[in-house]
Amino acid sequence: MRRGFPPVLLVLTATTSVQIGSSLAKGLFAVAPPQVAAWLRILFAAVFLGIVFRPTLRDRSREQWLSAAGYGVALTGMSAIFYLSIQRIPVGMAVTFEFLGPLTVAAFGSKRRRDLIWVAFAALGVILLGISPAPLEPVGVLLALLAGACWGVYILLTPTLGARWEGFSGLTVGFWIGAILLLPVTLATAISGEYSWALDPGVWGMGLALGLLSSAVPFPLEMRALQRMSRATFGVLTSLEPAAAALVAFLLLGEQLGVLELTAMALVILASVGSIRSSAKDKSPGSS
Repeated sequence: MRRGFPPVLLVLTATTSVQIGSSLAKGLFAVAPPQVAAWLRILFAAVFLGIVFRPTLRDRSREQWLSAAGYGVALTGMSAIFYLSIQRIPVGMAVTFEFLGPLTVAAFGSKRRRDLIWVAFAALGVILLGISPAPLEPVGVLLALLAGACWGVYILLTPTLGARWEGFSGLTVGFWIGAILLLPVTLATAISGEYSWALDPGVWGMGLALGLLSSAVPFPLEMRALQRMSRATFGVLTSLEPAAAALVAFLLLGEQLGVLELTAMALVILASVGSIRSSAKDKSPGSS
């Protein structure tokens, strides 16, 4: 029986791709507002997924459309609200606050006391990684928390979406819904004349790369992984997001990692390894 790639590898690949895309988004903010960057990301992902998977829309049930709509709202919030957050507060802190969403899913999804130990390690690592001397703007913190709530909802909705839609059809439709939701705000930005991004080919090219790296590649991988692992395990595995962000920033932007950051990464990796081993033992022959 063909098993495909391990779900853990799918999550790690998706995490790396997202963080590379985040570095591109940081450069895009100089010529386009965050909501436009989010729209370009979702739009190009929707176009790419539509070409690859070609979902059919006829004879769909009400439950299918509701699951796709909910998924579209969640992923739109994850993108647009998070981008608005990092415009106001440091990225490390934004990721820290945002990660409270999946951590909450992991904590409430666990039925075993020992799994909460790994959640605690992940939480401590994320808190250490997010410590910054820069002042925090309250609006930016609230936006990051809201983005985290969207992230948690996304984790909860993905398995249902995969069960109601064949293949990646629901995922594709969800991205198109997200692109439509952000379209009015994007058009208003272009019409206002404050930004000239609409006539800049470089912005569209960056948006294409952002859509592929931040959405079109990682989201199908995460969706497939969520169909093959528990929500609690997925929530802890995504604790690698802050560590991956620090590593990508070091490799691509030359940002140095201090003792605090390295300690945080070690705690996060320890939590992920512990969760993986715990999940593997539960799935081993003879386990109930």
